[in-house]
Amino acid sequence: MTTLILGLAIFIGSHLVPTVPNLRDSLRSRLGAMPYMALFSLVSLIGLVLMVMGYGEARGLARANPQLWVPPSWGRHVTYALMLPAMILIVAAQVPSRTRDAARHPMLLSIMLWALGHLFVRGDLASLMLFGSLFAYAVYDRISVKHRNALGPLGTRVGTARGDVIVLVVGIGLYVAFVFGLHGWLIGVNILNVRFAP
Repeated sequence: MTTLILGLAIFIGSHLVPTVPNLRDSLRSRLGAMPYMALFSLVSLIGLVLMVMGYGEARGLARANPQLWVPPSWGRHVTYALMLPAMILIVAAQVPSRTRDAARHPMLLSIMLWALGHLFVRGDLASLMLFGSLFAYAVYDRISVKHRNALGPLGTRVGTARGDVIVLVVGIGLYVAFVFGLHGWLIGVNILNVRFAP
């Protein structure tokens, strides 16, 4: 569980830096724009790797990872439903589209849907820590970007109908890929074979 906590602290901590403009600007001026982005990316990657490793370890430790609630059988349907727009939105964060313009900051909205969806099918402590923490971070950051008028990675680029088509096709493709094997290959859990509570 320690690895998971450390990973969450590093990953979320690094992503909170941009929410404090004075701190972010100070680091940029000291390090330079490119070294700052390189360091941010490296620290974020370290945090992400530790989170994944820690969550995997915690899932195998029943005594250190107690079950807090039993997810309802209908929860999986909610998860399936939330993951489709989550996949579409994560693509929209990288492609100029009207979908991205409407969602404003689709990456954060995607994280919120992804995290919330997983809490409908996972009731253990490690899952609450992982998905609950990332959901809380995404809510906080979404509020923060509105106050900071942050534009996101695409800046002021205006979306197009062609972008919408790309977002939908790639997003739905990712969803199908995860359902039919990619989730099992990356995460180690084949979601089509998971047994849920009655």
